[in-house]
Amino acid sequence: MRHSRSRTPAIALYGGVFDPIHAGHLAVGRAARRQFGLDAIHYIPSGRPPHKSEEGISAFEHRYAMVALACAGEKRFFPSLAEADPSDSGRFFYTIDTVRRFHRQLAGTGTRLYFITGADAFLQIGTWKGYPALLEACDFIVAHRPGFRVDRLAEVIPSELLARPGRAALRGGNGRRTGNTEIRLRQTTVHVLRAVSSDVSSTEIRHRRKQGLSIRGLVPRLVEEYIEKQGLYCQ
Repeated sequence: MRHSRSRTPAIALYGGVFDPIHAGHLAVGRAARRQFGLDAIHYIPSGRPPHKSEEGISAFEHRYAMVALACAGEKRFFPSLAEADPSDSGRFFYTIDTVRRFHRQLAGTGTRLYFITGADAFLQIGTWKGYPALLEACDFIVAHRPGFRVDRLAEVIPSELLARPGRAALRGGNGRRTGNTEIRLRQTTVHVLRAVSSDVSSTEIRHRRKQGLSIRGLVPRLVEEYIEKQGLYCQ
């Protein structure tokens, strides 16, 4: 089925450490692509995230390689070098700067921009650089794990950014269990992605590797092969 010429293009940026990227990340991407009609999802491994110890994460080269392998079998998924640091300057990368960079690249195209993140990360958004501007720079798609209290997301958004200040009520999507819940802001919307039930985590995968246990099915096959060949997460 062809899209109407008047249809607004939509892309999403999916930022994360991706150490490693796993089946849950891809499930989130697929669900977001279906529910929001996304033309592309750019998976952006963090360069040097300010909230992580540099010693605690794998080299960018490894994380980007795994993202590229994971995206290889997905038509609308693209690995991104937006936070690569070719000069090895050691500078921090901030989401607000990455989002603004994509806005500059998309200027004049009418493209709607989303940012995908997990619920745990969104709960810390008050610590992100320029977070009020970030919340108004693009729509958010927030994926959560089973058992997460969705109303907690509204609590971290400053009331002055809400479409109706002081009222952060969550609105359901067409009454469907698999529909979206949303929080309306003045210029943007925070969408809660409810259709993903995967509870796999990068922490669990690294732990299993250290214990000598299989990670089959937790990561794409090509990513599993890469991890094994490179000897990642064994120590």
